[in-house]
Amino acid sequence: MTRILPGVLAMATIVVASNILVQFFIGDWLTWGAFTYPFAFLVTDLMNRIHGKEAARKVVFFGFIVGIICSFIGTRVSVEIAPDFIAPAVTLRVAIGSATAFLVAQLVDVAIFDRLRSGAWWRAPLASTLVGSTLDTALFFFIAFSAPASGILGTDHNTDFFNEIVATPFGTDLTRWIGTAGVDWCVKVALALVALVPFRLIVGRRAAPVN
Repeated sequence: MTRILPGVLAMATIVVASNILVQFFIGDWLTWGAFTYPFAFLVTDLMNRIHGKEAARKVVFFGFIVGIICSFIGTRVSVEIAPDFIAPAVTLRVAIGSATAFLVAQLVDVAIFDRLRSGAWWRAPLASTLVGSTLDTALFFFIAFSAPASGILGTDHNTDFFNEIVATPFGTDLTRWIGTAGVDWCVKVALALVALVPFRLIVGRRAAPVN
């Protein structure tokens, strides 16, 4: 446990910060959480490169547990502070979407990274993060906000808002949850490229462990 403690602490910090910052919008399409959450993939990839895939999975499961706790606390706090005026910032659908997307995307990231770890130093972190980020975005926004998922998960105060047809930054009219997901994905792709710099600086030319 001691060897992966830095990864556990980093993942916990990112998950907690993202759960807080996701409540604060930048314009109409982004929250500040979009700029912190993608670095969870950097933590996973660093743990994978330095300590191997099993260690990376342990860090992912710890982040999953922290995320569930944060979702529960966020819902309870918002209800207790202003039950008559503020709908829960984290609804059941948002909590399910966030937890599912995080766990699936991070575990896929671990598997892809491990498969590509023997190639060029940048290939494994870039490919795994891009695939993981795409899965994370698609799963979260579909589960948390889409109308099709309402038949299984029900509706909440987010449903009507995120299923309006609106003009998007992409120059076309789209359902709001699809447009927001597109902007979110673009930020994640940009940060995946940025994250290659600290990844390279931290791991250097260190050889991958043998599991």
